[in-house]
Amino acid sequence: MNVAKNFLVMGSLYLVIGIAIGMYMGASGNHDLAIVHAHINLLGFTLMAVFGIAYKVFPAMAEGKLARYHFYLHAVGSLILLVLLFLLMSGMAGEAIMMPLAPISELLVFIGVLIFAYNAYSKAD
Repeated sequence: MNVAKNFLVMGSLYLVIGIAIGMYMGASGNHDLAIVHAHINLLGFTLMAVFGIAYKVFPAMAEGKLARYHFYLHAVGSLILLVLLFLLMSGMAGEAIMMPLAPISELLVFIGVLIFAYNAYSKAD
């Protein structure tokens, strides 16, 4: 598994989605999805691109299971969180649907970030 490539590919997909939502908002004048747009671009594109670049620049960080765990935790956690946020902000679902999935997905992302921080501290030279 090439963790750096996986993060960069997933981040690029989120960038396309984020830009498409931004274009929709600009063309329609409806900015109800601004929070979703920001989260997709930051949690999806920006973080995944940073992670992918870091794993490419410091290949020792990508070795072992921790990098794979980080990828899967972030990929699954952010996807669930962003879908829930889209459903909420588009009015397709109420806040009740966010429980208990939103806190769990946030925890998945957080654990992934802790793994990344550990990897950066211990393996980035």
